[in-house]
Amino acid sequence: MTMLSEWFWWDRLWLPRPVTWADLQDSEGRVYARVSHLYIILPVAVLLLGLRAFYERLIAVPLAEALGVKDKIHKRASHNPVLEKYYKTHSKHPTQANIKGVCKKLGWSERQVERWFRRRRNQDRPGVLKKFKEASWRFAFYLCSSFGGVLALHDKPWFYDLREMWAGFPKQSLLDSQYWYYIIEMSFYGSLLFSVAADVKRKDFKEQLVHHWATLTLLSFSWCANYIRIGTLVMLVHDTSDVLLESAKMFNYAGWETTCNSIFVVFALVFMVTRLIIFPFWLIHCTWVYPLDQFEPFFGYYFFNVMLVVLLLLHVFWASLILRMVKKFIFGKLKGDERSDEEEDEEGSEEDYTHTYSNGSGNGLSNGH
Repeated sequence: MTMLSEWFWWDRLWLPRPVTWADLQDSEGRVYARVSHLYIILPVAVLLLGLRAFYERLIAVPLAEALGVKDKIHKRASHNPVLEKYYKTHSKHPTQANIKGVCKKLGWSERQVERWFRRRRNQDRPGVLKKFKEASWRFAFYLCSSFGGVLALHDKPWFYDLREMWAGFPKQSLLDSQYWYYIIEMSFYGSLLFSVAADVKRKDFKEQLVHHWATLTLLSFSWCANYIRIGTLVMLVHDTSDVLLESAKMFNYAGWETTCNSIFVVFALVFMVTRLIIFPFWLIHCTWVYPLDQFEPFFGYYFFNVMLVVLLLLHVFWASLILRMVKKFIFGKLKGDERSDEEEDEEGSEEDYTHTYSNGSGNGLSNGH
C-alpha cells in the first residue's frame, strides 16, 4: 500500500518539472489545496440531500400549487399475479405474439391485456409533481451557484485574461471563495449520485452518470493538481445554461407552453454558445495551449485535457437532442423533452395498440420533461 501510494502521488504524475509536493507546503500566508480538504464533501452532500427534502416540501410543493402543477390521476391496473410476474420478469412492452400467448392463459381479449400493460406502465412513471420538484431544486441550486461563481470570479484577472490562469502555476494560493465554490459544487454532484436511484430516469440516464462521474473526477483532479482557476471557470460555464434548462422544465410541467418555449429558445442559444463555443475554443484552448508557455507536458496535463474532451463529447450528444427539439419546435411538433418517455393513453384505439405492440415497444419520444 505504501508503494502504491508513493506511485500514485508521484510528483511527475501531478506536477510539472521541476515542481514537487514539497514546494506546495503552506507558508508565508500562502495556502494550497489539500486532498484532506475534500473529506468534507461527503457530509456536505448528505446535508444537501436533507436541504433538498426540506426545499421540495416547503417551497417546491407550494410553488407547484401556485403554478397549477397537478399529477394526472391514472386508473390502476387490476391485480393479476400472472401479468404482474410477466411484467417484472419478462418485459414491460410485450410483442403482439406474446400478448396472444398471455390471452390464452387468462382467457382475456388482446385489448384487455394491452390495456392492463398500458395502465401498469403508467403506474411506474413518475408524476408531473415529482418532476417539477426535482427541476425546481436543480433550478434553485444552479441559480445560486451561478451567482456565487460570478461573485467569486468577477474581480479576478484570469476571468478577463485567460493567460493569467497560468501565472505562477502551480504555486497559486487557494482563496476562500474558490474553496467553497469547489466544495459546494462537488457536494451537489455527489448528492445527485446518491439520489440517482430515486430521481426520474430519462433516456440519457447513462450519459448523465458518465457526466456526474467525469465532473467529479475532473474537479477532484483539478483540486489536487491546483488547476483550481480553470476549474472555477468550467463550473460557471456549465451552470449558466442549466439555470435556463431547469426553469423551462418547471414551466413545461405547469403547462405554461409559451413561457416554456421562450425560455427553451434562450436556453438552446446559451447552451450552444457556452458548451460548444466558449468551452472548447476558450477554455480547452486555454488548458491545451497556454500551459506550454510555462512548462513541459506531463501526465496531469494530458489527463486533465482528456477529461475536458469527455465533457465536450457529452455536450455534443446533448446538443444533438436539443437540435432535434428545436426542429420539432419550428415545425410545431415539440411536446416535451427528447430524453423522457411519454405517458400512454389508457383508452387508445385498436389501431394504436396494434401499431405499438407490433413494434415491440410502447415508448414515446417525450413527456413534458
